[in-house]
Amino acid sequence: MVFNWLHFAIILFLLAGVLFATGPLILAMLLAPQSRGGDVGMSYECGMRPMGSPWVRFGISYYVYALIFLAFDVDVLYLFPVSAAYRDVTGWLPFVKVFIFLSFLILSIAYFWAKGVFTWPKKIR
Repeated sequence: MVFNWLHFAIILFLLAGVLFATGPLILAMLLAPQSRGGDVGMSYECGMRPMGSPWVRFGISYYVYALIFLAFDVDVLYLFPVSAAYRDVTGWLPFVKVFIFLSFLILSIAYFWAKGVFTWPKKIR
């Protein structure tokens, strides 16, 4: 294999990418002021001192709601490029495809509702 200017340019851009990624981190470690103790290690909460333990356990229902929200949010985001792609298409096929997709979303919501996922559990003491 012959080493030519294209290989040199690729190596140069790889080195520049690594330098741009690690350079600010190294400069921040070298130039940033080093201070320990006091309020520096404390978590920031709206300018007020935090109260209570930082290791509060949240119920699993919060995480379940967050995961369900993310799943449906990503599925709904699929509709934006579909609407842009089917803008000038004529016929019933795009409508049927989107209807099938939305029916799966509606069926999954009905399934989760039947399983009792959307009922908020009572606080256990």
